[in-house]
Amino acid sequence: MTIGIQPHTGLQIINSTGDDLDRIFELFDHAIAYQKRNGYELWPRFSKTMISDEIAAHRHWKLLDSTETIVCVFSVMYADPVIWGAQSDKEPAVYLHRIAVNPLFKGKKIMTLIKTWALIHAKQKGKQFVRMDTWGNNITLRKYYIDCGFEYLGQQQLHEVEGQPGHYGGSLLSLFQLKV
Repeated sequence: MTIGIQPHTGLQIINSTGDDLDRIFELFDHAIAYQKRNGYELWPRFSKTMISDEIAAHRHWKLLDSTETIVCVFSVMYADPVIWGAQSDKEPAVYLHRIAVNPLFKGKKIMTLIKTWALIHAKQKGKQFVRMDTWGNNITLRKYYIDCGFEYLGQQQLHEVEGQPGHYGGSLLSLFQLKV
């Protein structure tokens, strides 16, 4: 599904493909370097298998500009019981994960474009909410998401869950949502 965000800008969000894997991981590396420079908690090194599986399931997306440059990438889930618990089943939502912005586009309010897309996508999928999380101690990112219109729901301490990536265990997260 392609959704043009602002027709006059030529920006569009489309599914990532296997050909994008190297660029996706470059953007992850840029995000981790940014986190390190600013003293934030660091993303783990995501597995190529996990991201390839998301691509194959059409749950990995890229925002392209008019020159087909990847502006950012992100993943979606349609259930997230590890982070959202019972709410994940009771309140259908689109969950945004692993948003990595091309450094050339930092400061361009890319999240507002993702938010617009996610609300349309959630409505098309019959979901009630768009939800996301970030590291609990990243006050700057928390403020940014609030400024983008997300409702801040507070923080949650995660517990290790067998079979889930190690970075979930023990993490303090800030939780956000938008009503569709």
